[in-house]
Amino acid sequence: MSKLTFTPAVPTLTYERVVQQIEEAILSKEIKPGQHLPSERELMAQFSVSRPTVREALRVLQSQGLIASKPGGRSGPVVLPVSTDHLGRSFANLTRISSLSLDELVQFRIVLESSACQLAAVMHNEEQLAAMRDAIERMEIESGTGSDSFNRADLDFHAAVWEASHNSILRICGEAVAGAILQVMNDQMSHADNETREMKKVVSLDRAIFDAIEAGDPVAAGDAARTAISSYFHKSLDEQGLLGVKALTEKR
Repeated sequence: MSKLTFTPAVPTLTYERVVQQIEEAILSKEIKPGQHLPSERELMAQFSVSRPTVREALRVLQSQGLIASKPGGRSGPVVLPVSTDHLGRSFANLTRISSLSLDELVQFRIVLESSACQLAAVMHNEEQLAAMRDAIERMEIESGTGSDSFNRADLDFHAAVWEASHNSILRICGEAVAGAILQVMNDQMSHADNETREMKKVVSLDRAIFDAIEAGDPVAAGDAARTAISSYFHKSLDEQGLLGVKALTEKR
């Protein structure tokens, strides 16, 4: 039997144990959005810790987007609803420091959005379908005015698709990834040889997704999503990235 090698056990810092308990209470919905945590003094008593420990734990929870402090208030910090903002900032920061490559983000978006489109084709309601239609109409109007407003309308279309999937995990991750690569979309559109033609191509690709969802065809919706994303980012990916996209978009 080979000799096992272990690393030294690292004790958990006190404030981290406070974070873990409060985090668990929030995520399990024992404490609901809009409710307040106990005051600092009450938390100190309940956890049997010092004020600096409580403040460090609250600082971490606030940085995670789970709570918000109100200066001068007598009650403790308010619990926030789950938001994509923190996740989106994390993706954006990871992209800027090269921890996540554009290749990885695009491949992940293909997986997310093709799945969301398949679900949307069978789960959507008329209100969500109307939101998709409205976004495409705005894209058509904005196709000759400016890339930023056009891309925003494009993101609104995909946000409506994620909403129609009725899968909150797909929606949260999808919106975060899309937000992280928005600047790439803006740059690519502004440097296109023919910006208007490029925008019309994107409208056409999104309309194919919409038509498949409206028709209730999950297979066609998934295929249209994979085609749209791979076509849009084809020029921005390196050889390895293109290889991964091909693996995700090839029809079996």
